[in-house]
Amino acid sequence: MSDIGAAVERLVEVMRRLRAPDGCPWDKEQDLLSLRPYLVEETYEVLDEMDRVGYGGPWKPFAEELGDLLFQIVFHAQLASEKGEFTLADVANAIAEKLERRHPHVFGTERLHGAEQVLQNWAKLKADERIAKTGKAGSVLDGVPTAAPALQRAERLTEKASRIGFDWPDLKGVKAKIDEELKELDEAIESKDRLAIEHELGDVLFAIANLGRKLNTPSEDALRGTNKRFTSRFHRVEEKLLAAGIPFGEASLEVMDRFWDEAKAEEKAAKAAHRP
Repeated sequence: MSDIGAAVERLVEVMRRLRAPDGCPWDKEQDLLSLRPYLVEETYEVLDEMDRVGYGGPWKPFAEELGDLLFQIVFHAQLASEKGEFTLADVANAIAEKLERRHPHVFGTERLHGAEQVLQNWAKLKADERIAKTGKAGSVLDGVPTAAPALQRAERLTEKASRIGFDWPDLKGVKAKIDEELKELDEAIESKDRLAIEHELGDVLFAIANLGRKLNTPSEDALRGTNKRFTSRFHRVEEKLLAAGIPFGEASLEVMDRFWDEAKAEEKAAKAAHRP
């Protein structure tokens, strides 16, 4: 624990030094608004490394990206400290206290059985906290960031609603809902009403995000993986077109489909070769 504390204290001191009068000109110019893009960027870089580790990649780059994200947190805490608002210690203590408060089955005497009961109790405790702060329980949906990626937000909204019982009892109901939404999308397409199409397409995506939640397979992660595979395979198609001497933009769909199938087969063979 002492090594961790010393490392964090060192990072805080580095940050303080960067912001000092004789520190770094760039760091001294930053504020909450200017740092926002970097916080978002570093978060996505962490996600990229998580994906690489998930597919068998090394852990060290993941640690480096976590460090970059931690630096953003320390930076924001330093800005607050300079204004006398709070310090990094306040941030750490606040989350530690919150976790202890919301896990009475671990740090207290309450007895809960299974993850589902834990989530339901978590929702109740959050409502109690909101009442203590504002006098109102608010909504169980409170706390889902509006700036989150849409698929991720859809999943979190349905997950939070499920904590008070608003959920399909099984996969059959969710899949039936997708079929229903697809039928309504077909009707909107037939009508050629752009706003209706957008509305119904959104409903389809929302239902699919809900299915991902029920399958314990986040739609955001699933789609990110598909994007990665598409990018890798399409790059191989481009390489094959170049090797075949086919000018840019002049390949037929039939040829590109054949190269795509070859790329998929090569990908499958490479995966099989790396299996233990």
